[in-house]
Amino acid sequence: MKKKMNIALIAHDNRKDDLVRWVQSHKSELLRHDLCGTGTTSKRIADATGLSVKGYMSGPLGGDQQIGAAIAQKEIDMLIFFWDPLTSQPHDPDVKALLRIAVLYDIPTASNPSTADLMLKALAFSE
Repeated sequence: MKKKMNIALIAHDNRKDDLVRWVQSHKSELLRHDLCGTGTTSKRIADATGLSVKGYMSGPLGGDQQIGAAIAQKEIDMLIFFWDPLTSQPHDPDVKALLRIAVLYDIPTASNPSTADLMLKALAFSE
């Protein structure tokens, strides 16, 4: 496993605060990696933590598809996507396509803080 990973950070509106809190609590570990994310999420994380987060477009405007394309190009190694299981998303086909491509290219994917914690612990253990 690579020491420096390219990690995508995405969250639906009702989960953005959860992801920002998670990133804040793992800032020291995440400093060692390259981070990216969709529009508002990447900006909120960067503003709240001071971390450098490459921003793609907003998810509904094509950001999910951009992240999926980056996964297919082997530019992203890990996906942390706090999606909202209780709210219908107008761009649901894009979300499903992103999750499908993450599975197809066999990249670790977390949809909640517990799984994201385990993935970071695995990174630290492999180092």
